[in-house]
Amino acid sequence: MTPKPFGVDWLQVGIIFYVPPVITPPLAIANPLAGIDHGAASWFHAHLTHKFVAVLRAITEFGSSEWIGVVLAIAVVLFIFKRWWLSLATLIVAVPGGMILNELVKVLVHRHRPFVDGWFVDWSGYSFASGHTIGATLLYGQIALFVFPLIKGRRNRVLLFVAAIFVVAMVGFSRIALGAHYFTDVLAGMFFGMAWLTICLFAARPLRRALVRPVIEAALAEPAPELSSVPVEAETLAAPARDSLV
Repeated sequence: MTPKPFGVDWLQVGIIFYVPPVITPPLAIANPLAGIDHGAASWFHAHLTHKFVAVLRAITEFGSSEWIGVVLAIAVVLFIFKRWWLSLATLIVAVPGGMILNELVKVLVHRHRPFVDGWFVDWSGYSFASGHTIGATLLYGQIALFVFPLIKGRRNRVLLFVAAIFVVAMVGFSRIALGAHYFTDVLAGMFFGMAWLTICLFAARPLRRALVRPVIEAALAEPAPELSSVPVEAETLAAPARDSLV
């Protein structure tokens, strides 16, 4: 027999009052667009075909971590070769940094995906926010910001951002149609991506000024080259003698 301190069977008391732990997400967010989320997910899930899935998979690759890694590797090599150190730091903080922060958001929100079973399902993890969408927003948005100063003309600059937005929108659409994410997951990915790019843009301005200012000051501090006089022999022109009339 087990001892009973104070004449109470504490094991029995513990069994009676034991409440199993309930795992809840650390961050709960109300979703006013839940009807649109589930309606769009169910509609696409019912109308998916093999050809449609093949097209969607081709589009969604433009936001995959593998594709983003390839583009980043090329950009890093280029920036190192050109010695564009500030652009290199901005790229690393903006794209991989933003994607890592999004993984933290997924863990905090703890939202499950619309569909986790099916012949076309090749994803895992949580849903909010869309990793492909935020990755595409960060990558193509940052590339557009890099190229923007090099583009001449307002029309061409507008076309640059329209192209970037189009690619991001297509990636987000593919994630919704495949059933990997809800509509609000994609919207959140776009919003978080643009917000992070804005933060990186304003944070890089003081650094850019701090790097450019010494160069300008050094250029202004250089003494102007002294002008030395060069002797020039003056040619004496003899005045013609006038004939005198006697």
